[in-house]
Amino acid sequence: MEGGDAGCIQQFRPQFSNTLYSTQVDILNHHLSGLLFFKQMPDSSLRVVFTNEMGFKFFDFEFTKDSGFVKHYMMPRMDKKPVVKALQKDFELVLMRANFQQASLLRDSQYRYVAVPMPKGNNYYITDTACTRLERMEKSSRRKPVVKAWMYSYREGVPDTIRIEHQNFKFNISLQRVEK
Repeated sequence: MEGGDAGCIQQFRPQFSNTLYSTQVDILNHHLSGLLFFKQMPDSSLRVVFTNEMGFKFFDFEFTKDSGFVKHYMMPRMDKKPVVKALQKDFELVLMRANFQQASLLRDSQYRYVAVPMPKGNNYYITDTACTRLERMEKSSRRKPVVKAWMYSYREGVPDTIRIEHQNFKFNISLQRVEK
């Protein structure tokens, strides 16, 4: 383990204000598509709302400024504790809502790993050795990665493409930014 500055990772934290994504979700045998909206609220919380193209809501979550999480709505067929928890953790990984004060820095010849301790493992934010490019993010159990995520093509602090893949079962989320 090497100490060092984990702060460089903050440059990759998405700066969502009102950002819309065309979204595909594949979970087990189900395919959902629609629009996912990130909305920065006046109280500094962030709402994440996923609807189909007709406006039918799949879910509406709030990530509060004090690291809290509120489920405002979840489609009844999806409203299972493990599904809600998985979505919450996936978005927390991508939104970089971890306590980076607890982070440690590891390196190998290709990558720099910012490891943030979580209750059941670590979140890893993996960059090139100079910390100029975010390669991927991983949520890991104590033994192996359980979720991998990528964010590409940032413009004004917002990624154009976000991909989240669960490693243990079929649950993938793809987001492509929609220009208004």
